[in-house]
Amino acid sequence: MAHPDARPEAAPTPSDRHAILVAAAFGPTPGAHPLPAAHGPEQSWLRAVALGGQGRYAAARAELTRVRGTGAVWSSFGASTEASLLRQLGGHRAAAVLDGRALVEAGSLRTGSGNTVAARRDADTVAASRDAAAVAAWCDAATGLAADALGRGRLAVCGSLLDRCAAALDAAESEAGEKAFVRQRIRLAWVGAESALAAGDFTRARSRADRAVELADGFGSIRHSVKSDLVRSASLTGLPDHGPAMDLAADVLARAEEHGLIPLQWAAAMLLDGLGAGRDAGRVRDLDAGRVRDLCATTIVGRGGRFVTSSAC
Repeated sequence: MAHPDARPEAAPTPSDRHAILVAAAFGPTPGAHPLPAAHGPEQSWLRAVALGGQGRYAAARAELTRVRGTGAVWSSFGASTEASLLRQLGGHRAAAVLDGRALVEAGSLRTGSGNTVAARRDADTVAASRDAAAVAAWCDAATGLAADALGRGRLAVCGSLLDRCAAALDAAESEAGEKAFVRQRIRLAWVGAESALAAGDFTRARSRADRAVELADGFGSIRHSVKSDLVRSASLTGLPDHGPAMDLAADVLARAEEHGLIPLQWAAAMLLDGLGAGRDAGRVRDLDAGRVRDLCATTIVGRGGRFVTSSAC
Protein backbone atom coordinates (compact mmCIF):
# COMPACT_ATOMS: atom_id res chain seq x y z
CA MET A 1 0.00 0.00 0.00
CA ALA A 2 1.37 3.40 -0.94
CA HIS A 3 2.17 5.76 1.89
CA PRO A 4 -0.25 8.72 2.20
CA ASP A 5 2.61 11.16 1.66
CA ALA A 6 4.07 9.21 -1.26
CA ARG A 7 4.38 11.00 -4.59
CA PRO A 8 3.97 9.61 -8.09
CA GLU A 9 7.37 9.32 -9.72
CA ALA A 10 8.12 12.27 -11.96
CA ALA A 11 11.04 14.43 -13.00
CA PRO A 12 10.63 17.60 -10.91
CA THR A 13 11.86 20.96 -12.10
CA PRO A 14 14.63 22.60 -10.02
CA SER A 15 12.09 24.78 -8.20
CA ASP A 16 9.78 21.81 -7.64
CA ARG A 17 12.68 19.76 -6.30
CA HIS A 18 13.53 22.37 -3.70
CA ALA A 19 9.89 22.81 -2.68
CA ILE A 20 9.44 19.04 -2.28
CA LEU A 21 12.51 18.77 -0.07
CA VAL A 22 11.49 21.73 2.10
CA ALA A 23 7.98 20.27 2.51
CA ALA A 24 9.42 16.91 3.54
CA ALA A 25 11.99 18.33 5.95
CA PHE A 26 9.98 21.15 7.52
CA GLY A 27 6.50 21.08 6.09
CA PRO A 28 3.29 19.14 5.50
CA THR A 29 4.67 15.99 3.81
CA PRO A 30 7.32 14.51 6.12
CA GLY A 31 6.69 10.98 4.85
CA ALA A 32 7.27 11.79 1.17
CA HIS A 33 9.29 9.00 -0.43
CA PRO A 34 11.10 8.57 -2.72
CA LEU A 35 12.59 12.03 -2.54
CA PRO A 36 14.13 13.78 -5.54
CA ALA A 37 17.90 13.86 -5.85
CA ALA A 38 19.55 16.82 -4.20
CA HIS A 39 21.53 19.45 -6.06
CA GLY A 40 23.95 21.30 -3.80
CA PRO A 41 24.62 21.26 -0.04
CA GLU A 42 21.39 22.95 1.04
CA GLN A 43 19.22 20.41 -0.75
CA SER A 44 21.39 17.53 0.51
CA TRP A 45 20.86 18.82 4.04
CA LEU A 46 17.09 19.12 3.52
CA ARG A 47 17.01 15.62 2.08
CA ALA A 48 19.00 14.23 5.01
CA VAL A 49 16.68 15.91 7.53
CA ALA A 50 13.63 14.37 5.84
CA LEU A 51 15.22 10.92 5.58
CA GLY A 52 16.25 11.03 9.24
CA GLY A 53 12.72 11.94 10.28
CA GLN A 54 11.50 8.84 8.46
CA GLY A 55 14.08 6.69 10.23
CA ARG A 56 16.09 6.08 7.06
CA TYR A 57 19.35 6.48 8.94
CA ALA A 58 21.76 4.98 6.43
CA ALA A 59 20.36 7.07 3.60
CA ALA A 60 20.45 10.20 5.76
CA ARG A 61 24.08 9.61 6.74
CA ALA A 62 25.01 9.08 3.10
CA GLU A 63 23.38 12.38 2.18
CA LEU A 64 25.18 14.16 5.00
CA THR A 65 28.55 13.05 3.66
CA ARG A 66 27.79 15.36 0.73
CA VAL A 67 27.16 18.23 3.13
CA ARG A 68 30.03 17.83 5.59
CA GLY A 69 33.20 19.52 4.47
CA THR A 70 31.47 21.82 1.98
CA GLY A 71 32.32 24.82 4.11
CA ALA A 72 30.08 27.74 4.90
CA VAL A 73 27.04 27.22 7.08
CA TRP A 74 26.01 23.87 5.62
CA SER A 75 28.98 22.06 7.07
CA SER A 76 27.85 23.11 10.55
CA PHE A 77 24.23 22.17 9.86
CA GLY A 78 25.41 18.83 8.51
CA ALA A 79 27.43 18.02 11.62
CA SER A 80 24.64 18.93 14.04
CA THR A 81 22.11 16.97 11.98
CA GLU A 82 24.31 13.87 12.01
CA ALA A 83 24.65 14.35 15.76
CA SER A 84 20.87 14.34 16.13
CA LEU A 85 20.68 11.00 14.32
CA LEU A 86 23.14 9.52 16.81
CA ARG A 87 21.42 11.09 19.81
CA GLN A 88 17.98 9.76 18.83
CA LEU A 89 19.24 6.21 19.38
CA GLY A 90 21.25 6.86 22.53
CA GLY A 91 24.62 7.90 21.13
CA HIS A 92 25.05 11.06 23.21
CA ARG A 93 28.83 10.77 23.57
CA ALA A 94 29.49 10.51 19.83
CA ALA A 95 26.85 13.16 19.13
CA ALA A 96 28.63 15.62 21.41
CA VAL A 97 31.78 15.38 19.27
CA LEU A 98 29.83 16.32 16.16
CA ASP A 99 27.83 19.04 17.89
CA GLY A 100 31.06 20.52 19.23
CA ARG A 101 32.48 20.56 15.72
CA ALA A 102 29.30 22.19 14.43
CA LEU A 103 29.54 24.86 17.14
CA VAL A 104 33.11 25.71 16.19
CA GLU A 105 32.27 25.84 12.48
CA ALA A 106 29.29 28.09 13.06
CA GLY A 107 31.30 30.24 15.45
CA SER A 108 34.01 30.80 12.86
CA LEU A 109 31.35 32.03 10.45
CA ARG A 110 30.02 34.47 13.04
CA THR A 111 33.43 35.91 13.80
CA GLY A 112 34.67 35.79 10.22
CA SER A 113 37.66 33.80 11.40
CA GLY A 114 38.79 30.20 11.35
CA ASN A 115 40.48 30.71 14.70
CA THR A 116 39.04 28.20 17.16
CA VAL A 117 39.37 30.57 20.10
CA ALA A 118 37.25 33.15 18.30
CA ALA A 119 34.90 30.39 17.17
CA ARG A 120 34.15 29.46 20.76
CA ARG A 121 33.06 32.90 21.88
CA ASP A 122 29.68 32.86 23.52
CA ALA A 123 26.29 34.48 23.02
CA ASP A 124 27.64 38.05 22.82
CA THR A 125 29.51 37.16 19.66
CA VAL A 126 26.51 35.35 18.23
CA ALA A 127 24.35 38.38 18.87
CA ALA A 128 26.80 40.60 17.02
CA SER A 129 26.34 38.62 13.83
CA ARG A 130 23.82 39.80 11.27
CA ASP A 131 24.03 36.47 9.46
CA ALA A 132 20.81 34.71 10.48
CA ALA A 133 21.95 31.40 9.00
CA ALA A 134 25.15 31.43 11.07
CA VAL A 135 23.17 32.22 14.22
CA ALA A 136 20.71 29.42 13.43
CA ALA A 137 23.57 26.95 12.90
CA TRP A 138 25.25 28.00 16.15
CA CYS A 139 21.99 27.60 18.06
CA ASP A 140 21.34 24.19 16.49
CA ALA A 141 24.77 23.07 17.68
CA ALA A 142 24.39 24.62 21.15
CA THR A 143 20.96 23.04 21.67
CA GLY A 144 22.33 19.73 20.43
CA LEU A 145 25.22 19.93 22.91
CA ALA A 146 22.71 20.69 25.67
CA ALA A 147 20.73 17.58 24.75
CA ASP A 148 23.95 15.55 24.63
CA ALA A 149 24.84 16.74 28.13
CA LEU A 150 21.33 15.96 29.36
CA GLY A 151 21.56 12.43 27.99
CA ARG A 152 24.70 11.91 30.06
CA GLY A 153 23.18 13.30 33.24
CA ARG A 154 24.95 16.67 33.12
CA LEU A 155 22.00 18.90 33.93
CA ALA A 156 24.05 21.95 34.91
CA VAL A 157 25.96 21.91 31.62
CA CYS A 158 22.70 21.46 29.76
CA GLY A 159 21.13 24.43 31.53
CA SER A 160 24.12 26.67 30.84
CA LEU A 161 24.07 25.87 27.13
CA LEU A 162 20.32 26.46 26.93
CA ASP A 163 20.75 29.84 28.62
CA ARG A 164 23.46 30.82 26.14
CA CYS A 165 21.30 29.76 23.22
CA ALA A 166 18.30 31.68 24.54
CA ALA A 167 20.42 34.81 24.99
CA ALA A 168 21.76 34.48 21.47
CA LEU A 169 18.27 34.15 20.05
CA ASP A 170 16.97 37.09 22.06
CA ALA A 171 19.68 39.32 20.64
CA ALA A 172 19.48 37.97 17.07
CA GLU A 173 15.70 38.36 16.98
CA SER A 174 16.07 42.04 17.74
CA GLU A 175 17.82 42.32 14.38
CA ALA A 176 16.15 39.66 12.24
CA GLY A 177 12.73 39.31 13.89
CA GLU A 178 11.17 36.39 15.76
CA LYS A 179 10.08 34.53 12.63
CA ALA A 180 13.70 34.01 11.57
CA PHE A 181 14.38 31.50 14.36
CA VAL A 182 11.13 29.67 15.07
CA ARG A 183 12.69 26.25 14.50
CA GLN A 184 15.50 27.05 16.93
CA ARG A 185 12.97 28.24 19.52
CA ILE A 186 11.03 24.99 19.19
CA ARG A 187 14.16 22.91 19.71
CA LEU A 188 15.15 25.06 22.68
CA ALA A 189 11.73 24.44 24.23
CA TRP A 190 12.00 20.68 23.62
CA VAL A 191 15.32 20.36 25.42
CA GLY A 192 14.18 22.77 28.13
CA ALA A 193 11.18 20.55 28.81
CA GLU A 194 13.29 17.40 28.79
CA SER A 195 15.78 19.00 31.19
CA ALA A 196 12.95 19.94 33.54
CA LEU A 197 11.64 16.38 33.40
CA ALA A 198 15.07 15.04 34.28
CA ALA A 199 15.12 17.40 37.27
CA GLY A 200 11.64 16.27 38.34
CA ASP A 201 10.13 19.72 37.73
CA PHE A 202 6.93 18.79 35.92
CA THR A 203 5.44 22.27 36.15
CA ARG A 204 8.36 23.81 34.29
CA ALA A 205 8.38 20.87 31.88
CA ARG A 206 4.73 21.48 30.99
CA SER A 207 5.40 25.18 30.51
CA ARG A 208 8.28 24.51 28.10
CA ALA A 209 6.35 21.80 26.29
CA ASP A 210 3.31 24.05 25.89
CA ARG A 211 5.60 26.69 24.38
CA ALA A 212 6.94 24.16 21.89
CA VAL A 213 3.41 23.15 20.90
CA GLU A 214 2.41 26.78 20.46
CA LEU A 215 5.40 27.57 18.26
CA ALA A 216 5.05 24.37 16.23
CA ASP A 217 1.39 25.13 15.50
CA GLY A 218 2.48 28.25 13.62
CA PHE A 219 5.60 26.75 12.04
CA GLY A 220 3.85 24.47 9.55
CA SER A 221 5.98 21.37 10.07
CA ILE A 222 4.02 18.22 10.89
CA ARG A 223 7.13 16.55 12.28
CA HIS A 224 7.75 19.41 14.69
CA SER A 225 4.10 19.38 15.77
CA VAL A 226 4.17 15.64 16.42
CA LYS A 227 7.45 15.86 18.35
CA SER A 228 6.16 18.81 20.39
CA ASP A 229 3.06 16.85 21.38
CA LEU A 230 5.27 13.90 22.30
CA VAL A 231 7.27 16.12 24.64
CA ARG A 232 4.04 17.53 26.06
CA SER A 233 2.66 14.04 26.69
CA ALA A 234 5.82 13.22 28.64
CA SER A 235 5.38 16.40 30.68
CA LEU A 236 1.84 15.31 31.58
CA THR A 237 3.12 12.14 33.26
CA GLY A 238 3.66 14.20 36.41
CA LEU A 239 -0.10 14.50 36.92
CA PRO A 240 -1.79 12.08 39.32
CA ASP A 241 -4.00 10.88 36.46
CA HIS A 242 -1.95 9.43 33.60
CA GLY A 243 -4.98 9.44 31.31
CA PRO A 244 -4.20 12.76 29.57
CA ALA A 245 -0.58 11.71 28.98
CA MET A 246 -1.66 8.35 27.55
CA ASP A 247 -4.33 9.87 25.33
CA LEU A 248 -1.93 12.41 23.86
CA ALA A 249 0.83 9.83 23.42
CA ALA A 250 -1.64 7.56 21.60
CA ASP A 251 -2.55 10.45 19.31
CA VAL A 252 1.15 11.09 18.66
CA LEU A 253 1.65 7.42 17.87
CA ALA A 254 -1.18 7.47 15.34
CA ARG A 255 0.02 10.66 13.65
CA ALA A 256 3.61 9.45 13.51
CA GLU A 257 2.44 6.22 11.86
CA GLU A 258 0.24 8.16 9.43
CA HIS A 259 3.17 10.25 8.24
CA GLY A 260 5.88 7.58 8.30
CA LEU A 261 7.82 9.14 11.18
CA ILE A 262 9.18 5.87 12.54
CA PRO A 263 11.54 7.32 15.21
CA LEU A 264 8.71 9.36 16.74
CA GLN A 265 6.38 6.37 16.52
CA TRP A 266 8.98 4.31 18.37
CA ALA A 267 9.41 6.98 21.05
CA ALA A 268 5.64 7.33 21.55
CA ALA A 269 5.29 3.56 21.83
CA MET A 270 8.02 3.46 24.47
CA LEU A 271 6.25 6.16 26.47
CA LEU A 272 2.92 4.37 26.20
CA ASP A 273 4.43 1.05 27.19
CA GLY A 274 6.01 2.68 30.22
CA LEU A 275 2.64 4.14 31.19
CA GLY A 276 0.96 0.76 30.93
CA ALA A 277 -0.91 1.05 27.63
CA GLY A 278 -2.69 -2.21 26.96
CA ARG A 279 -3.10 -2.78 30.68
CA ASP A 280 -5.13 0.36 31.33
CA ALA A 281 -8.90 0.56 31.19
CA GLY A 282 -8.83 3.71 29.09
CA ARG A 283 -9.07 4.30 25.35
CA VAL A 284 -5.63 2.75 24.67
CA ARG A 285 -6.37 -0.55 26.39
CA ASP A 286 -6.28 -2.45 23.08
CA LEU A 287 -2.93 -0.99 22.02
CA ASP A 288 0.05 -3.31 22.37
CA ALA A 289 2.59 -0.54 22.72
CA GLY A 290 5.44 -2.95 23.42
CA ARG A 291 4.84 -4.74 20.14
CA VAL A 292 4.70 -1.45 18.23
CA ARG A 293 7.92 -0.34 19.91
CA ASP A 294 9.69 -3.55 18.89
CA LEU A 295 8.41 -3.41 15.32
CA CYS A 296 9.61 0.18 14.99
CA ALA A 297 12.99 -0.74 16.43
CA THR A 298 13.33 -3.55 13.90
CA THR A 299 12.48 -1.14 11.08
CA ILE A 300 14.99 1.40 12.38
CA VAL A 301 17.78 -1.18 12.49
CA GLY A 302 16.83 -2.39 9.01
CA ARG A 303 17.20 1.18 7.75
CA GLY A 304 20.66 1.60 9.21
CA GLY A 305 19.90 2.86 12.73
CA ARG A 306 22.41 1.92 15.42
CA PHE A 307 21.05 1.73 18.94
CA VAL A 308 23.60 2.52 21.65
CA THR A 309 23.45 0.91 25.09
CA SER A 310 23.48 3.12 28.17
CA SER A 311 27.01 2.03 29.05
CA ALA A 312 28.35 3.36 25.74
CA CYS A 313 26.21 6.49 25.39
